[in-house]
Amino acid sequence: MITKNQGRCPSMRIISLQSGSNGNCIFVESGETRILFDAGISGTKAQTRLAERNIDICTVDALFISHDHSDHSQNMGVLHRKFGISVWTTPPTYTAACEHHKIGQISSINYFNSSETLCLKDITIETIRTPHDASDGVFFIIDNGCVRFGIMTDLGHVTNDLQEAIKSVDALLLESNYDPELLRQCDYPEQTKRRIAGNGGHISNMESASLLKNCGKRLRWACLGHISEHSNNEQCLTATHKSVLKGTLPLYVASRHQCSDILEL
Repeated sequence: MITKNQGRCPSMRIISLQSGSNGNCIFVESGETRILFDAGISGTKAQTRLAERNIDICTVDALFISHDHSDHSQNMGVLHRKFGISVWTTPPTYTAACEHHKIGQISSINYFNSSETLCLKDITIETIRTPHDASDGVFFIIDNGCVRFGIMTDLGHVTNDLQEAIKSVDALLLESNYDPELLRQCDYPEQTKRRIAGNGGHISNMESASLLKNCGKRLRWACLGHISEHSNNEQCLTATHKSVLKGTLPLYVASRHQCSDILEL
């Protein structure tokens, strides 16, 4: 059961341990609550990168899985067994992940339904269904009663739910996956290109920038993530967002290979 903080709320701290098709894992801390979102990197890498920020992975309360694709779910079993972290996922996501990846034994699963709002210690986690081509994908909004942070990647395409969700948060990690021209030129098979740009794939730099431009006045900063290795780059991504946003919003970029600095709300 949730127990909202009385008086001044604690700050929220966010670390992207890694973001991209080679593996995703995001750390969020508020007060005494510590959560990992997605398990696409190894247990050793997650432990080491948190330790670099003076955080003991064994103090993490829960692991939430957004969907079954390997870059988000393949190491949930490892994180559970090695560090005793409880796993939270939807039934279709867990079933699909076990069918396609070597998840291994998990002693107990905490199930939730997509679009359900969950309570964990002194925060709430909103789960919003996405049209991404996964079994039951969601994105997350974490709320501590004072500030709201969104983790919005693997989105499929821009929806009304996504637009409204962005207007409701104080900061977010937002997918900015590809540049259409770089996608056209890269060596991906044509089927893969169609998937990425299709209704069940990812959103582009321009779509991301347009969402942020129309987000309203609440948003304090955005971190751009899940950047394609072959159909995007940081220079292209930054140029697109700067041309649309005109410097009106502080921007960070989540690396495909490195741990981010601690971002605060």
